[in-house]
Amino acid sequence: MIADVAVVGAGPAGAWAAYCLARRGARVTIFDPSHPREKPCGGGVTGRTLELVGDALEGAPLPVSVIERARFIDSETGRSVLVPLETQRVHEGPAHRATHALIVVSRTDFDAALLAAACQAGATLVTVRVTDVVPTERGYRLDTVAGPRHATVVIGADGANSLVRRRLARPFRRDELSIATGYFAGGVTSDEIVLELLTDPPGYLWSFPRPTHLAIGICAQADAGITARALRARTANWINETHMAPGAPLEPYSWPIPSLSVSSLRSLDLAGPGWCLIGDAAGLVDPITREGLYYAMQSGTWAADAVLAGDTHGYDTRVRTELLPELARAAHLKARFFRSGFIDLTLHAIGQSAAVGAVMADLIAGRQPYVGLRRRLLGTFEIGLAWQVLTARLL
Repeated sequence: MIADVAVVGAGPAGAWAAYCLARRGARVTIFDPSHPREKPCGGGVTGRTLELVGDALEGAPLPVSVIERARFIDSETGRSVLVPLETQRVHEGPAHRATHALIVVSRTDFDAALLAAACQAGATLVTVRVTDVVPTERGYRLDTVAGPRHATVVIGADGANSLVRRRLARPFRRDELSIATGYFAGGVTSDEIVLELLTDPPGYLWSFPRPTHLAIGICAQADAGITARALRARTANWINETHMAPGAPLEPYSWPIPSLSVSSLRSLDLAGPGWCLIGDAAGLVDPITREGLYYAMQSGTWAADAVLAGDTHGYDTRVRTELLPELARAAHLKARFFRSGFIDLTLHAIGQSAAVGAVMADLIAGRQPYVGLRRRLLGTFEIGLAWQVLTARLL
C-alpha cells in the first residue's frame, strides 16, 4: 500500500484521482489554493463521464442545464443546421433510466462536488500553493508557501501550466497550447449549444448554456498569430451580432488548453518513477473540440489504479494503449476539419441526412469515437453524400 500520495491540483482530474485513492485506503493530500472555481470552457458533461463519477456524486446538489439541440454554423457561408440530442434509455437490470446525451454544469459546482467526495472518502485538502517539487531518496519534497511537505508519490493535476510537469518532465511548447477566451454572460441560459466553425483562425466560436449563465468564447492555437485580446474582441462582436445575450453583464476570461499534434502525442511525457500526470497536465484533451473532462476523469481512475499497484509505468502504458490512439486520430483530422470545404460539406450532409445528424449527435455526446468515424459515416450516408466525402478525401 502506498503510504503517502500528494495530488497537486484539485480540479476534476485531481479530485477524482484523490477520491479513487482514498476510498481504497491510501493516504492522500490534495494541494490547491483556489479550487473550486469557474473554468472558461463549455462545461459539457457527457454520458460516459457521468458513468464514471455518478456513484460518487449521488445525492450531490448539482444544478444542470440539459442540452436538447446543437446548432452548427459555417462562418463563411452562414449555413446553419440544427442537430437534436436525444435522451437515451439505459438498461440497468430490470429497470431503465433516462440519460441525456449532454448536460452542462457550473464548473464551480461540479468541481466542488468532486472535491467534497474526495474529502469525504478520506483525502485531506491543503489550501496552499506548491512552489517546487524535488525528488528525494524517499520520494518527493513539495515546497509550499506554508513550508515543505513530503510524499512517496506525486500526481500532477495542475493544468496546462503544470508545475509538476515543468519540474519532472518538460513544459508544453506554445505550439502545443490553445487559447480559450471569451465571456460569461450572466443571467442568460438556453437548452441549445451553438458552434460557429471558423477557418481563420482554424477553430470555432461557442455558446454553452450553464444553469445561471452562458459560457461564450473562442478557441485558437496559441501560435496562430492572434492575441487573446483580439480573440476576445471577436467573441464580443459575435455576441452583439447574434443577440444571444442582450443586456447581460459580461465577465471576461482567458485560459490555456493543451492541443497536441500527432507527433507531440506520440512523445508525450506521462509518468516516471513515483510520479504521473493526469488531465490537462498530461495533455489529454481532444485536439478538435478541446474537450478534456472525460479524459481527466479516466486518467484519474487509471493513475489511482497504477499508484495502488506500485507501478506508475503501468499508467503510462494504459494511456498510450487506450486513450492516445483516439486523440491521435483527432489530431490527424484536425488539419482538415476546419477547412472551408469540409465545413460546408459536413453541414450540407447533416442538413440532408438524419443518419448523418445522428452520427454528429453521438460525436458531441462522446458516444462516437474518431476511430471508426469514417466507416460509420460511409455506412449511413446516402450514396451521393458518401461519394462527395470520398472524392474530397476529407476523412
